[in-house]
Amino acid sequence: MSIIIAILLAFWVSAHADYNAEDTLEAVLKIRATVPDNAYTAGSLGTVREGNGIVIDSKGHILTIGYLILEAETIEVYSPKGHPVKATFVGYDHKTGFGLLRAKEPLKVAPMKLGRSSTVGEGDPVLIVSHGGSDSVQGAHVVARREFTGYWEYLLEDALYVSPPHPNYGGAALIGRDGQLLGIGSIFTQIMVPEFGVIPCNMFVPIDRLKPILTDLISIGRAHDPPQPWLGLHVDESHGRVIVIRVSAEGPAARAGLNSGDIILTVNQSAVKGVADFYRKVWALGRAGVEVPLSILQGTRIRDVKVRSGDRYELLRLTPRR
Repeated sequence: MSIIIAILLAFWVSAHADYNAEDTLEAVLKIRATVPDNAYTAGSLGTVREGNGIVIDSKGHILTIGYLILEAETIEVYSPKGHPVKATFVGYDHKTGFGLLRAKEPLKVAPMKLGRSSTVGEGDPVLIVSHGGSDSVQGAHVVARREFTGYWEYLLEDALYVSPPHPNYGGAALIGRDGQLLGIGSIFTQIMVPEFGVIPCNMFVPIDRLKPILTDLISIGRAHDPPQPWLGLHVDESHGRVIVIRVSAEGPAARAGLNSGDIILTVNQSAVKGVADFYRKVWALGRAGVEVPLSILQGTRIRDVKVRSGDRYELLRLTPRR
């Protein structure tokens, strides 16, 4: 047994005598996905994607971060001994970012138990585990629990910010003292912490957000909730102003005449106060397909436009193979 595994056991054994560090390491697998050149996400996320996934049940379901497998043409997972196993796309949830796949062959790996991310507080010690065995384990602390706003029309209210960041964070496992799964690695970012300043960290999607939608992901490939309105924008925030940094080709916003550099002033005649507020105002109008009235500053001219929102899922190549 390596020194790292011995440290893992020492870290938890006092409170959890049944914890098995070897099982934890083996449940985190390498994922490799290839995506067609003409896929919608090929330009932004690439056509070859590698990261991590966690075996969560005896049926071969593997939880990861969704961008690794979006529109994948082929997916392989690698057993703890490095043996490639073909896998299929099962489901994706945009609201959380979770992705789910399933191995086509038995993995002979003990599934990792789902923990309770609601019990984790700021300052708590955790472990970040990626594929690769004991050398991939990193100790860290939860430095914040707060809202995360993504430029790709994404908002997560209860994100876990963990530091120091792990270099192989995509789909990595956030592990608590009991050896159970607390979150899935999403991105590298920075966060302002009082008395410390800006520190680098990883954002993890809390595992509690999976539990209400897991059955839907397995059965229908997405959460059963009505899809949120999607505009096809990438936005940034400066001094509370929402600035368009990219418009998806042939997306709803592009069809309505929005361009990079536009500033979004109002949604349905209500002033916009930052990116998170912008998203909430759009989503409050109804489900995908609803008309979204915007007021924008385009150059030196203020324009009123109406954007017929779309359903992001219809744009992506999401084809679960049973």
